[in-house]
Amino acid sequence: MTALPLGLTVEALAAAEAEADPGSLGAGTRLRNRFGPDLAAAALTQVVLRRRARSKFGDAALGLWLTRDGLEQATRPDVAALHARRFVDAGVRRVVDLGCGIGADAVAFVRAGLDVVAVERDPATADVARANLAGAVEAARAGGGHAKAEVVVADVADVLGAGLEPGDGVFADPARRDARGRVWRAQDFSPDLSTLLALASPERVLGVKLGPALPHALVPRESEAEWVSHGGDVVEVGVWSGPGSVAGRRSALLWPAERLVATDARLEVRPVGTYVHEPDGAVIRAGAVAALGERLGAGLLDAQIAYLTSDTLVSVPGATAFEVEEVLPYDLKRLRRWVRERGIGTLEIKRRGLDVDPVDLRRSLRPQGSASATLILSRTPDGAVALVVHRCHSPGDRVT
Repeated sequence: MTALPLGLTVEALAAAEAEADPGSLGAGTRLRNRFGPDLAAAALTQVVLRRRARSKFGDAALGLWLTRDGLEQATRPDVAALHARRFVDAGVRRVVDLGCGIGADAVAFVRAGLDVVAVERDPATADVARANLAGAVEAARAGGGHAKAEVVVADVADVLGAGLEPGDGVFADPARRDARGRVWRAQDFSPDLSTLLALASPERVLGVKLGPALPHALVPRESEAEWVSHGGDVVEVGVWSGPGSVAGRRSALLWPAERLVATDARLEVRPVGTYVHEPDGAVIRAGAVAALGERLGAGLLDAQIAYLTSDTLVSVPGATAFEVEEVLPYDLKRLRRWVRERGIGTLEIKRRGLDVDPVDLRRSLRPQGSASATLILSRTPDGAVALVVHRCHSPGDRVT
C-alpha cells in the first residue's frame, strides 16, 4: 500500500472525515485519545483544508492532499488548464514546474498529456505534490494517456545550475509568503522574479504566475502579461514568453476565452448617462478599460477613474452594468435624508476616487427600513456625486 503523505494513516483520516466539525475541541479530543496529538492534528487539519478547498477545486478537493500555504496559492483547476493549453499549443512535450507547491498546475499538465518534472524544496510539500501527481498519472493512464511525472526535492537554483533540456517548457508560481507572512517585493519571492524572468528565450515557453497586483513596470517589455478573471475574481497575472506568446501584449482574459487587449486609445469624459458600467478587475489591472469602453460605446465619469457611462445597454463581457435612477450630490446630510425618506435598511456602497470608507459612511447614513439600494460614489468634472443605481439583469451583466 502506498504510504500517505504528512505521516497520515487511512484510519486516522477516516476518523477525521467522520467528524461533523473537524475543527472543534471535541473532535480534537476524540482523535488525540485514539491516535496521539501529532497524527490527530495532521488528520483533522487535512479534512478542514479539504472542505475549505471545495470552493476552489469542487468535489475533487476531497481527493487532494493539501497544506495551508499550498491551498492558498494553488491555481484553480480551470485556470491551471489554461496554463497547460499554452504549452500544448506550442508543441511542448515536457514542463519543468519550478516551485510546484502541492502540484495543482503540475496535475493540469499531466491531464493535458504533458510530462512533468516538479521541483519543490520543502520535503513535506514535495510529498504532498507527489501524492497528488500519482493520482493524476494513474487517472491519465487509465484513460489511455502516457504522461509521466517526477517530483524533485531541490532548490530551484540548483536545478537551473544543472541546466534545462532543450525543448522543455518552464512554469513557475513563486512563493509569496515567508515565515512572517505575505511578501510583496518581487525580490523577496521564492524563487525571486528576476531569476525566473532571466530564463526567457525565443525558443522556450516560459510562464510565470504572479499576484494580479504586480506593477506593469516589472513586466519585461518583450513579454506578454495576461490578467485572468475567473468567476468574477481576478486570480493572477501570467507573464509569458517564447513560442505562442504575443510580445508586448497586455490583456485581460475573462475565463474561459474572452480577451480584452490594452491599447493606447483614450476615452472621452462624459456626463452621467443612463447606465454606469463597472469593469472587471482584470480589465482594470490590464489597462484595458478603454478597449472595454469602445465595445460599450461608453465614456468615462472621470479621466482617472474606472467607471464607464453610456446611454445604451450593450451585452459585453467584462463589466457589470447598473441603471442610474437618481444623481445626488455627495453630501452627507443630503444622503442621510435620502436614506431616511426612502426607508433604506440595506445599503450597498461602491466608490472610486473618493477618500471615504464605505463601512464608515454606511454607519453615518443610519440605514433603517425594509427597502434596499445601491450607491455608486465617484468624482466627475462637476464634482463628487452619489449615483442611485440598480444592477441590470439583462445585457451588460458581467460574463466571465
